[in-house]
Amino acid sequence: MSSHHCLKIVTDFASAHTLRDYPGDCSRMHGHNWKVEVEVTATKLDDVGMGIDFKKIKKATREVAERLDHRYLNDIKPFDEINPTAENLAAYFYRELTTLLNGPHVSVSAVTMWETERACVRYSEDA
Repeated sequence: MSSHHCLKIVTDFASAHTLRDYPGDCSRMHGHNWKVEVEVTATKLDDVGMGIDFKKIKKATREVAERLDHRYLNDIKPFDEINPTAENLAAYFYRELTTLLNGPHVSVSAVTMWETERACVRYSEDA
């Protein structure tokens, strides 16, 4: 039987966006205080007993968030071409974090993007 540990960190950032072709108020520029939850799966612990240090997950997530913090998302790649929806932001964070964190025994398993305190999207990919 295989086992794993799921580690999770939470951080946030603020940004503005406009949803192109949206039939409502969100087609006008507006902002959000986004909350990002990152889940990482570890299949093996190191000599200290950790799958991955929470500090490493936080640092990588902050690195990605800083690219977007206090910015107009529609001006930043890839959101200059795709809509900066919560769904697309979650996928963006997931893909960027996999390049920064994935290793032999550690992988990003999901990213949850909270647009408001009551609305979020969770993104993951099949192995």
